[in-house]
Amino acid sequence: MADSQFPSHGLVARGGSPRALPLAAYREAIGLDEPFRPAAAPAPADLLDDHVRTVLRLLGGDPAVPRLGVRAGSPPDPGTADATTARQLLRALLTVRPPGPLPGAAAGLLDAVLGAERRLRPAVAVAQLPSIGEEFPRTRYRAAPHTALWRGDITTLAADAIVNAANSALLGCFRPFHPCIDNAIHSAAGPRLRDDCATVMALQGAAEPTGTAKITRGHHLPARHVLHTVGPITDGRPRTGDAAALAASYRACLDLAAEVGTVRTLAFCAVSTGVFGYPKDEAALVALRTVADWLAAHPGRFDRIVFTVFRADDETAYRRALGTAT
Repeated sequence: MADSQFPSHGLVARGGSPRALPLAAYREAIGLDEPFRPAAAPAPADLLDDHVRTVLRLLGGDPAVPRLGVRAGSPPDPGTADATTARQLLRALLTVRPPGPLPGAAAGLLDAVLGAERRLRPAVAVAQLPSIGEEFPRTRYRAAPHTALWRGDITTLAADAIVNAANSALLGCFRPFHPCIDNAIHSAAGPRLRDDCATVMALQGAAEPTGTAKITRGHHLPARHVLHTVGPITDGRPRTGDAAALAASYRACLDLAAEVGTVRTLAFCAVSTGVFGYPKDEAALVALRTVADWLAAHPGRFDRIVFTVFRADDETAYRRALGTAT
């Protein structure tokens, strides 16, 4: 989605830079403090494939279908597609589909599918993760007792909130199977996450500025909330001010999470290091130092902060950074 879809409506501060919407202006509109209640219970494992095919049939006439390169009303026959193909087609359709309600019974059936898929992905409890101090006893990192480094799929982490590296439209990735964390989080959470983001952005009336954050519910994720932040785009060549912008993203997430009393554990992804191109070693140092500074200024606010990495080179970058961070 292009930034131009969110023209500024009085949300421009002096100097011409956009001003982000405060939590109080959208908290109630997205039911942030209400528990997520799916429209249906998770599908039994032996009925999951049938549910997927039924949802595909119900969405066969959806206006988003042509974006998949097939004729509207004529997606590949769900009845003949194998289970893997059917699930991939449903995921792709939900990826390209704009915000908005699902037709008829599709919402409940999709909740049953997403609930079943969540059960198939074992959740990892933050309390079970060793602290950096326990895992790296020789580190001089001052926040080591209150932080953890974990390599895995952030969509399986049962934290009170996880951080999503978003783009400025804040609606998720619209490219099927694109290997970005934005896509992975929206796919696991389900389309209500995009709906919530659309509500927030409509209220804001402008693209999300770099170095700021928004918070929504997590819906089908094991995490109750998702923090969406826009980090700097560097393409591997950080410019003057990019480190400050990246640090601002981390601080914005911490500040915003602190406004929600139920958030005691928070898991960061490696913001800006994926498709945005920030060098991993430099980004890890920014993350570690920014979090340590924030925790020192707000002792006791969070029980545990997790630095979540997915690839081996991401983990290596943090391990190297922990050798120098203080």
